[in-house]
Amino acid sequence: MVMLRKGEWVWVDSVIGAPIGARIKVTPSGQRFLVDDEGKEQEASLRVMHPTSVEGVDDMIKLGDMNEAGLLRNLLIRHKQGIIYTYTGSVLVAVNPYQDFPIYSADQVRLYHSRKLGELPPHIFAIAESCYFNMTRHLRNQCCIISGESGAGKTESTKLILQYLAAVSGQQSEQRIEQQILESNPILEAFGNAKTIRNDNSSRFGKYLEIFFNKDGVIEAARVEQYLLEKSRVCHQALEERNYHMFYCMLVGITAEEKKTLRLGDAKEYNFLTKGNCIVCEGRDDAKDYIRIRSAMKILTFSEKQCQEILKLLAAILHLGNIEQSDVSKSEHFSMAASLLEVEKSSLERSLTHRSFMTNRERVTKPLSSEQASDCRDALVKAIYNKLFIWIVEKINSVIYKKLSNSPKSSYLSIGLLDIFGFENFNTNSFEQLCINFANEKLQQFFVGHIFKLEQEEYLKEDIVWNNINFSDNQNILDLLAGKSCNLLALIDEESHFPKGSDSTLLNKMNQQHSRDKSYIASRSQYDTNFGIQHFAGVVYYDSTGFLEKNRDAISSDIIKMVEMSKNKLLRQTFETELSTNGGQFRQSLDSLMKALSACQPFFIRCFKPNNDKQSEVFDRELCMRQLRYSGMMDTIRIRNLGYPIRHTFEEFLKRYRVLLKTTICNPKTVSHDAVLLMIIPDSVYCRFHKISVIFVELKMLLLHWKQKREAVILLQAYTRGLLARKTAQRMRNDVRNDERFNKPLISFVTVEQRRNMPEPADETSAETPGPEIPPPMSTTPIPSLEEDDDEFDEDDDQFSFYKFSELNFQGNATHTHVTQRLRQPLLPHDDEGDTLACLTLSWIILRFMGDIPEPKSLDTTSQASSTISHHLPNKQGRRLSNLVGLDQVNALIVHLFLFCVCLICHGSYWFCLSFVFLFPCRDEIYCQICKQLVKNKNRKSRMQGWTLLSICLGIFPPTELFMKYLESFVRKGPSAYGAYCTERLRRIIANGERKELPCWIELQAAKSKEPIDVTVTLMDDRTISLQLESASTSAEVCQAVAEKTNLKDTHGFSLYISLYDKMWSLGSCGKHVLDAVSQCEQEMRRQGKHERDTPWSLSLRKELFTPWHDCSEDPISTDLIYRQVIKGIKSADYTSEKEHNGGAAPQDKSSMFVSMQAPFNNGKQSRESVKGELVDSARKEWPLHFSKFYEVTMTSGPPLPKSRFFVAVNWSGIFFMDGREKRLLELPYIEMQESLCLFVPTDDPMFLVCKRGDLLLVEKDEEYSPEETWIKATNQRTSSSGAVYKDTVQFLPTLTRPTEDMLVEFPLHLILFSSLLFGASKGVGREKLWSSSREPLKQPLMKTLVGNSDLSNLACNLLPILKYMGDYPIKHSRSPVELTDQIFGPATQHEALQDEIYCQIMRQMTSNNNRLSMERGWQLMWLCSGLFPPSQNLMRHTQRFLESRPREPLASVCLQRLLKKPRKLPPHLVEVDAIQQNSTMIFHKVHFPNDTSDIFEVASTTTIKELCYSIASHLKLNSADGYSLYLKTPNKVMSLDEERYFFDSLRQTSDSPKKGKRVREANVPYLVIFKRKLWFNVTPGKDQVADLTFHFPQEMPKYLRGNHNCTKEDMITLGGLLFRSKVDSDRSQFVMIPRMLSELVPADKIKIMSPEDWKKHIISSYNKQSGITLQEAKIAFLRTISSWPTFGCAFFEVKQSCEPSYPSTVMIAISKQGVSLINPTNKELLVMHKFSRILEFSSKGNFFQMTVGTLMKSSFVCETTQVSNRLSQCILFYKSVWPYFESSDYEMKHFLTKSFPFFSGLRNGGPP
Repeated sequence: MVMLRKGEWVWVDSVIGAPIGARIKVTPSGQRFLVDDEGKEQEASLRVMHPTSVEGVDDMIKLGDMNEAGLLRNLLIRHKQGIIYTYTGSVLVAVNPYQDFPIYSADQVRLYHSRKLGELPPHIFAIAESCYFNMTRHLRNQCCIISGESGAGKTESTKLILQYLAAVSGQQSEQRIEQQILESNPILEAFGNAKTIRNDNSSRFGKYLEIFFNKDGVIEAARVEQYLLEKSRVCHQALEERNYHMFYCMLVGITAEEKKTLRLGDAKEYNFLTKGNCIVCEGRDDAKDYIRIRSAMKILTFSEKQCQEILKLLAAILHLGNIEQSDVSKSEHFSMAASLLEVEKSSLERSLTHRSFMTNRERVTKPLSSEQASDCRDALVKAIYNKLFIWIVEKINSVIYKKLSNSPKSSYLSIGLLDIFGFENFNTNSFEQLCINFANEKLQQFFVGHIFKLEQEEYLKEDIVWNNINFSDNQNILDLLAGKSCNLLALIDEESHFPKGSDSTLLNKMNQQHSRDKSYIASRSQYDTNFGIQHFAGVVYYDSTGFLEKNRDAISSDIIKMVEMSKNKLLRQTFETELSTNGGQFRQSLDSLMKALSACQPFFIRCFKPNNDKQSEVFDRELCMRQLRYSGMMDTIRIRNLGYPIRHTFEEFLKRYRVLLKTTICNPKTVSHDAVLLMIIPDSVYCRFHKISVIFVELKMLLLHWKQKREAVILLQAYTRGLLARKTAQRMRNDVRNDERFNKPLISFVTVEQRRNMPEPADETSAETPGPEIPPPMSTTPIPSLEEDDDEFDEDDDQFSFYKFSELNFQGNATHTHVTQRLRQPLLPHDDEGDTLACLTLSWIILRFMGDIPEPKSLDTTSQASSTISHHLPNKQGRRLSNLVGLDQVNALIVHLFLFCVCLICHGSYWFCLSFVFLFPCRDEIYCQICKQLVKNKNRKSRMQGWTLLSICLGIFPPTELFMKYLESFVRKGPSAYGAYCTERLRRIIANGERKELPCWIELQAAKSKEPIDVTVTLMDDRTISLQLESASTSAEVCQAVAEKTNLKDTHGFSLYISLYDKMWSLGSCGKHVLDAVSQCEQEMRRQGKHERDTPWSLSLRKELFTPWHDCSEDPISTDLIYRQVIKGIKSADYTSEKEHNGGAAPQDKSSMFVSMQAPFNNGKQSRESVKGELVDSARKEWPLHFSKFYEVTMTSGPPLPKSRFFVAVNWSGIFFMDGREKRLLELPYIEMQESLCLFVPTDDPMFLVCKRGDLLLVEKDEEYSPEETWIKATNQRTSSSGAVYKDTVQFLPTLTRPTEDMLVEFPLHLILFSSLLFGASKGVGREKLWSSSREPLKQPLMKTLVGNSDLSNLACNLLPILKYMGDYPIKHSRSPVELTDQIFGPATQHEALQDEIYCQIMRQMTSNNNRLSMERGWQLMWLCSGLFPPSQNLMRHTQRFLESRPREPLASVCLQRLLKKPRKLPPHLVEVDAIQQNSTMIFHKVHFPNDTSDIFEVASTTTIKELCYSIASHLKLNSADGYSLYLKTPNKVMSLDEERYFFDSLRQTSDSPKKGKRVREANVPYLVIFKRKLWFNVTPGKDQVADLTFHFPQEMPKYLRGNHNCTKEDMITLGGLLFRSKVDSDRSQFVMIPRMLSELVPADKIKIMSPEDWKKHIISSYNKQSGITLQEAKIAFLRTISSWPTFGCAFFEVKQSCEPSYPSTVMIAISKQGVSLINPTNKELLVMHKFSRILEFSSKGNFFQMTVGTLMKSSFVCETTQVSNRLSQCILFYKSVWPYFESSDYEMKHFLTKSFPFFSGLRNGGPP
C-alpha cells in the first residue's frame, strides 16, 4: 500500500470498457478524492499512471502505459491541445479537428522537405516526405494506406499528400501533369461523393491513386483505380442525406439555355434528389463547385461535346426517376428521357415494362408489375451512372497516364495513395458491408504483417537475438471469406449463377458449410435471415436479404439491346465492357490492389473522427475507442507486448533512475553506459541494453527494488517534515486515522506478470482465438517408393518450387501432388467456360495416358472420331475451345474425345493426346496438370509416362512468363534420365519459339528413347550430309550445320527444302521449325489413309535467292552447287527461257542447250570454274523468277490488275506480280520504289568531283569507307571523271545497272518517283497519268495514306476547286476567289493528313500543263499553299526539286523560301488572295495607335504577331518593343492577339458570322488593328518620349478620368491643370470652357465634390503655376504624377461577386506586375492583394471568372463581369508567366528569363519595355 500525493495521476475504471485518467485532489479539510479527465468525481479501483501518459507524447510507442487506455488518453490530451497528428511508430494517427488550421502553407512544405520521419513534430507532410525520400533514395515504390470511418478526413488527407507531392515535384517540373492530377479530385468528388449523416463530403467509393515519377523525382503520370461505387445512392438516400454532388451542382450551375435544352428545373422537382429530404448542404456552394468542375474538365481535356453528353445522361437519370409507372408513355419525363438517351420511345417503354426470356423453343415476353418495373428502371439508372463513372475515371487516366501508356511501367517509380472505406458495422449490414469489411480484413492482415516486420527490424538494429513470436493474425477470417473451398464469397457467386438461387438457399448453404467455423455465427433459426462473422474488430451481423440481387446487379437483355440501338455514342461506349458479378469483380480488384501494395514499402495513416456531430472541441471517448479497435492500432500494442514492451534511450533512463545510484559521481560522458546500467539495475532484472536504448522484458524485480527505495525516501521525508513541523504532522496523522476512506489501501502496485494474466476485453481476444488447424508444411525429405526413390524436386525452400506456385495460383483447395481422380475444377482460373470444360477433359486424358485410372473397353468408333477430330485440329491453334465448336457442342466433343482416347491409349498412340494438348489454349494448365501428377507419384511406370509426356510438350511450346521459372526449377530436379534432357528441351524451345504444328511420329519415338533424330540433307552434287535434329531445330540451324560440314562460305540465299513425292517447298534459312514441315507431311499421309511412319519425306539444300552483287569467283563451292542446280533444272525442264514464255521461237532441246553452254570449255578457251561462273550469272540474269521467294497475297488496294489474288515474287532485280508461275501481271524494279534523283552542290575544292545538277554518278566501292564519313567516291557518267562527293548532296539509286534515259528526265522525275512510292492507283488511270495534269476530277486521293480513311478520302476527292480556280473545270455558279481558296485549303488546315494531298494535286496540275492562264493561277495557289503549311518530310525534298527545276518562274524562288515556316491554322485571308491575284507578293496593312494616329506596315503571309510588333516598334523608334501587343477590335469585342500566331490567322477570326448558318464576307466585318502597351513593367515617364506621348498618356488618361485611382484633392487639381494644358496649350481664352470640360479634366466620381466654378478656379490656378511648359511636357508631367500611385498601369475590371460576404457585391479587380488586387470601387480602398505566386489556377467561361488562391489549402474567388471574362484571364496569364523575374533577386533566374524571353533584356538595362 502506497500513499499518493496531491496532484498525482492514476487510472480508474470506466463504463466504456477502458480505464480513464484521474487526478488526486485534496479539499481544504485534508480529504482526498479523484477527479477524472471529464471533471467527474470517481470512487473506483485505480492504478498508477505512467508519467508519459500524464502530458502525452508525440509518438505513442514511447508510452509507458502501452495499452488501449494509454493510447486513448494520449489522443485526448493532444486533441485538447489542438494537435491533430500523432505517431505510433511510423503509423500516423490523424484526428479530424473539424476546423481549419494554418499548418499546410508553403512554409510547412519547405520545413518538412528533406527531413526524416521523427525529426519534426508529427505531420501528414512528414509521411508524404518519407514516401518521396524513400522512393528517390532507395528506388523502391511506396504506398500510403489511408483508412478510417466516414467523416474521419480520409479524402482531405489524400488531397494533402497529393498536393505536397505536387509541390515538391513541381519545383523541378516543367509540365502541367501536377495540375491535371490535382484537378482530377473535383471531378471524382462530384461524381463519387455525397452528403451523408456523418459527413458532408463522404466518398462513396474506394480510390487508389498511383503517381509515377521519373528518376529525378518529377511527376510524369498518374493512374486512378476505383472500387465499389455505391450505386444504390442514385435511386435511394437515407433521411438527411443527398444524392451525388454532381446532380445538385449541375442544376444550379448550367446556363438557362442548357436547362431549356435538357428540360431541367430545380432539385426539389426530382424524386431521385428528394428521397433524403435534404437538397441543400450547408458549407457547400453548388454553383461555385460546378464552375470548378467544368474548369477541371477543361484542364483534363474533356471536350465540350463530351461534357454535354455527360449532362444529357445525368438529366436522363433525373427524368427517369420522375416516370410514373401507371402510364409510362404519356409522361413528359419519359419522352425527355428517351430523347436524351437517343432511343426509340417504344423500345424504352418495352424494356422498362416488359421482360423477355427464352424458353426451350421461343422467346416469351411478359409484362412487369409496377414494383418490378420500378426495380427495372432503378437497375437501368444505376447501371448508367456506374458505367458513366467508370468511363470518367478511364478518361481521366487517358490524360494523366498518357505518357506511360506506351512506356514500360518498370522504368518509373511510383507512390500509391489508397483512400478506402473503413470497417463498417451498422444496425443493418448488407452485401456492401461484407465487401467493405472483407477489404478491411485484407488490409488489416497487411498492416499487422508490416508492423511485425518493423518490430523485427528494430531488434536487428539493436543487435538483439530475435526469437520467433507466434502472433495470431486474421488469416482464419480471410479463409472463411475467400480462402478455403466453398468460402462465403464463392458460395454467393455460385448461388448467383443458379436461376433458382435465392437468399434463403444461400444462407442454408453457408450455415451447412461453415457452422463449425469459430469465426462464423450461423443464423438462429430457419426464419432468421442474419448470420455473423467474428471480424478482427468485433462481431458483425449481416442480413442476407438482397445479397444475390446486389451481387448479380444484372440488367435485362432487353435493356442491353436498347442501349446497343441507341444513337448516343457515350451511352454505347459506357456499356461496351461487360462486368462480372459485383463480388467477383470486387475480389479481383482487391487481389490486384493487394498485389500492388505488397510490392511497395507501405506507410499507414489512421484517420479518426472525435465525435459524430462535427464539433471542433468534443472528444467522444467511446467512439474513439471503437475506432482504435477498428483501425488495428491495438495489434501494434499486442505485438510489442509479446516482445520487449518498455524502451528508453540512455539519457531518459539515466535521468529517471539516477536517484538509485549508490554514488553521486555519474557523468554519462565519461562513464560507459554499461557501467551506469549495472550500477542501477540489479542482477535479478532481465533486460537488454544495446546501441541506443534500454529494453526491459521482466520488470517484476525492478519494480520491487524501486518500490523499496521509494518507501525509504518517503519515510525519510516524513521524519524530516516532522522535525520541521511536528504539530502540523501530528494533526495530519490524526486526520488520516479518523478518515475511513484512507484506512483502505489507496493503491497496490500490479506487476507486469500480473497484468499479463489479467483477462483482456472480449473484442481483443478474438484476434487470438485459435482458428482451424493448419496442416504442417510439406516435408522436404523425399518419401521412398516401393520401386525406387521419388523425384527430389519439391523443396519448399526453393524460391521457385512447384509447391509455392501452387500455393500462389491454384484454385480452391487443389494441391500440388499426385491424384488418381479427375479434377473437379481447373488448377488455374479461366474466364472462358469452354476452356474450363477443356481443362477437365485434359485432366482425364493425362490420367489415362499415365495409367493412373483404368482404361475402358475399346470401341468401334475410333476411326470415325479420329477423322472428325483430326479434321479440325491442325488449323485451330491458338483459339478457345468454345470458339472452335460452340458451347453447345462441347459435351458432344468430350464424348468423341473419350471414345477416341480410349482406343488410342489401348493401341499405344500418342497422337490424340498431343493433338488435344496442342489445340488447348491454356498451356500453363497443361504443364501444371502434368507436374502435379509427377509429384509424390509412387507408380514408376506412371512417372515415366508423365516425364515422356512432359518432354514432348517441352518440344512444342514454352510456358508463359508466369510459370517459366517454376517449370525450369521443376525439370532441373527431375530424375537423372529426364532432368538434363527436359532442361535442354525447355531452353531450346524458349530460344527458338513455339512450334506451329503437332509433333511428328519420329519425334515421338525419339522422346521415348531420349535420343536425337538422325536425318540426311541432300546437296545438288548428290552428296548427303548426316545431321541430328531435335524438336526445336530450325532451318537456319540446319543450313548453318551443312555449310560448316561442306566448307560453304557464301551461304546467302541458300535455303533448306523439303520434298514429299513430287512436291517440294522451301523452309528458307530462318526460324522455321524443320519438324513442323515433317509433321505437315505426316498429316498428308494420314489424310490419304496411310501410316505416318511410312512418310517418304526428304531434305535438300538449294539456292533460292541471289544478291544483286553476287560474285561467282568468291566461293567455288557455292558456284559449283548452283551450277549443278541449274544443270538439273535444265534437264528436268524446270528452267526455261523467257522467249518460250513470251511466245517466241521454241528453244533447242535439252542436250543441245547443255552442249552450247559448255562449248567454250570444250574448246579449251576457259577454265571449268569460269564456265560454271558464266552459266550461273547467265541463269541469274535470264531466270530471275526461278531464284525468287514467292508469297500468295490478296490485294486490298493498289494499281488496277485483272486479279486480286495472285503471287508476289521477290528477287534480286525487283518485285513481280504473278498469275501462277508463268504469267506476269506487273513488274516493279527497285528503282521505282525509292528516291532516285541525283543532286549536286558545286564546290571549288579540286579533290571533289565536278558535275552539275542531274548528272548520274556511279559510286565506287571503297574497302576503307566508314558509314560515319560524310563523303563518298564516285564517277560522273557524263564526263567519266572521278572524285569525292558529299553524301548529303546526292540521292542514291538502289540499282547496279544504269537507269533508262526516260527515268532520268529531269522535270517530272521527282513526281514520277514520289508517285511510284506513295501514290495510289486511281480508278481507270494508269500510273503514268497520276503525275500529269488532267481536266478530269479525281475519283480517289493521290496519296495512299488517305485511301483507307473514308472521311479524309472524301475531302481529298472534293478538291475540285483546284481545277476551278485554275480554270481547268467549268464553274456553273459565280464563286469569288476567296470562296474557292477556303474550299481548297480549309480542310487541310484542320487535317494535317490532307496537306500533302493539296501539294501533290497542285504540282500534278502544273505538270505537262500547256495552258498559260492555268499555270499562272496554279502558281498563285502554290504561293498561297507554301505560306500556309509545309509539306511533310517525305514530300519536302520532292517539292523543293519541283520548285528548283523551274527557275524562270518568278514565284518559284519565293515559294521555296516560304516552305520552312510552321503551319498556319486558318485558310488565306481575303487580303492575301487579292494581293496574289494582282501579282503582288507585298501586302500592307493599317495599324492604329492609342493617340488616334495610324500608319501602314508591310505584312507577309508568314509574319507573326511578334514580328509585326518588333517591326512597328522599330518604325516608331521606340526604345524597346517588349511589353507591347497587337489588339483586334471589332464591333463586339476587343481581343489581344497571341504573339506566336500568324497575323493573318488572327485576322481570319473576324470573318466568323455572328449567326450560324449565314456566310458573311470578311470585307463586311469591320475591324481595327491596334498597337498598344500590354505589360507595365519599369515604365519611367520621360525616358522614352515617343512611348509616353503615343501610348502611355492616351492609355492612362482614360483610366484616371473613369475614377479607377485613389487620389487626393490636391492631386486632382494639379492633374486637372496639366490635362487642360494638354488640350488648349497656351490658349487662355478657353478658361471659360472649363466647367463644360470637367469630364475631361477630373475623375468622374469626384466631379461633384466641388462646384464647377470652384473647379474652374483651382484648375486655372494650377494651370498658371505650370506656365512655360509645352503641351508634350504637360502630358509627361501628368504621367510622372500618377506613376507613383500603386495602381499606375493596372488593367481594371469591374465585377460582381457573392462568394466573399465581407466584400461589397461589386468590386474592382486591378491587375499589375505586383499581382491581382481587389478594390472597393466606392472608396478605392484595397481589400486584398494576391501575388501571382499564390494564384494556383484561374479560368473563364462566358461572363464568369474563377480564381483559386492559396498554397495547399485553397480558397476560390468567383465573379461575374459585364465584359468578356477571357480578357481578364489573358491579362493574368501573361503577367503570371513573367512575374518570377521581378520576384527573384537571383542572378541565374534573371539570366534564364532574359534568355528565354527576349524582352527581359530591356528590363534588365532599366529601359522601358
